[in-house]
Amino acid sequence: MGEGTAPDDSLVEEMEIPGHKFYLGVQYHPEFKSRPDRAHPIFKKFIEAAKNG
Repeated sequence: MGEGTAPDDSLVEEMEIPGHKFYLGVQYHPEFKSRPDRAHPIFKKFIEAAKNG
């Protein structure tokens, strides 16, 4: 399982399960930085994975 931790390693900020098409969890809010004309990379990859079925 992949994961990303806080700079001081005190908590897990993100994780994924490699091998799954799109299995991702994050502790932050990428939707706050996402706009219809400038989607956050997480949303771009999610849409790409959904389209490629």
